[in-house]
Amino acid sequence: MDEDDVEIDALGDYPTLVLVSRFTKLIPRTDWFRYVGEPLEQDVLDKARTYLDVLGFPEATPAEVGDWQEAAYSLETNDWNSPFWEVEQQLMAALTVEVTDTIDPKLLEMVLAHVTSVASEYVSEGVMAAADRWGMHDEELMKAAIGEGVQACFQAALVIAAGVDEAHPFTLKYQMFETGWWPLGVMGNTFNIF
Repeated sequence: MDEDDVEIDALGDYPTLVLVSRFTKLIPRTDWFRYVGEPLEQDVLDKARTYLDVLGFPEATPAEVGDWQEAAYSLETNDWNSPFWEVEQQLMAALTVEVTDTIDPKLLEMVLAHVTSVASEYVSEGVMAAADRWGMHDEELMKAAIGEGVQACFQAALVIAAGVDEAHPFTLKYQMFETGWWPLGVMGNTFNIF
């Protein structure tokens, strides 16, 4: 019996946390940042449109970001008080309240810390490999990419812990990362994806 099996046994009273544990095992299998800068595939565009619809921004249009410099510019011009940012914060708060109604907050914190730890390792590897392919050496930009990938894992795990429908915006956002691209966020009516 390995450590992961023991962890799942310890979570047996909380079926959604068992699912979070299983989700954590998928993180190393994800092609983190593998296709950044490449033309967006139809599957990614479809996921982006579904994400925008569910998030409440159906008028926004997915837009391809061509390189790391353009991605950096997109991040610099993000308005952290934008409607997009506000919606994400409200979703996080609502999920947290919902989850802590049924799961001990300390146990939840421990499980999500494990997700974050695993994600940090594998997302970092993906970002560094992508940066190497491009000859990109901007450490701040790499940290931003890692942070956003890890946050997407945290958000997806929170959705799973809450036992919420798979069509939740955070699940859809994670699925875009899972395809190997980097969803940068909505600015005005544009959803930038690198």
